[in-house]
Amino acid sequence: MSFDPMAAAVDWLDAYRAGDIESILGMYADHAAIHCACGGSKMSSDPDGRRAYWVHRLRNYPATGLDNLQPLEDAVVISYVARGGIVSASLTFDPCGQIAAHVCGPSH
Repeated sequence: MSFDPMAAAVDWLDAYRAGDIESILGMYADHAAIHCACGGSKMSSDPDGRRAYWVHRLRNYPATGLDNLQPLEDAVVISYVARGGIVSASLTFDPCGQIAAHVCGPSH
């Protein structure tokens, strides 16, 4: 069975919409980094930082729907509706199918 990054990105958004922090965090590789430009620049690159990021994100910027999904050569860009507008997140996956990098910000 092969890994489908598009399906993984949709699973990520589904977990986000459901507020399932444990499922979300389980999708990240141990070495994963989050770079977020929503409401000011934030970076999280360790498990505690990712958890703190997601606790804040789920509380203050819940996701409500998919806007767009685009494959790139080495990532998937998923745009979704959150409080305050459309956000675009680029998710890069490692060979095991876990998120290695997450870069997001307001969609323009």
